[in-house]
Amino acid sequence: MNTPSPATCDLCDAHKSDDSGAFRVLPPVWRHFGARRRFHGPVSTVQCFEDNSRVKEAVESAGEGRVLVVDGGGSMRRALLGGNLGAAAARNGWAGVVIDGCVRDVAELAGSEVGICALAPVPLPTQRRGEGQRDVAVRVQGVWVRPGDWLYADEDGIVVAATAL
Repeated sequence: MNTPSPATCDLCDAHKSDDSGAFRVLPPVWRHFGARRRFHGPVSTVQCFEDNSRVKEAVESAGEGRVLVVDGGGSMRRALLGGNLGAAAARNGWAGVVIDGCVRDVAELAGSEVGICALAPVPLPTQRRGEGQRDVAVRVQGVWVRPGDWLYADEDGIVVAATAL
């Protein structure tokens, strides 16, 4: 999105008493890999494990300012996003990609004009088997994230809300 992203600390200050479950904070385990440190947008999801077929499909489609949230099961063995897919996400208008798993081609990702957060880098790619699901509720680091939620990310962390804030 072209509008400035609100600071996650400000969002947390405004919603610190929200115990409804509509406002959630993801655990502080994320590293930034893309050129954008601050990003936000409505959520689209992928659930997969060591197979980035659905991730590839998603970032090669029109992002329309959305954030792709990938439940990769926290796998540290294979990268679900690399330089080519990071460039596709930027080219196709994704605001960001958040991966509960790994990325590769770190130097290339750093030049991609998109927000990219993941757990760590690992050089081994996935094997594409056509597995995984798109736009289903996912559990990322113990927190539920649903298609249509809004995600806000910056240097301080990542928050998710049921509606735009």
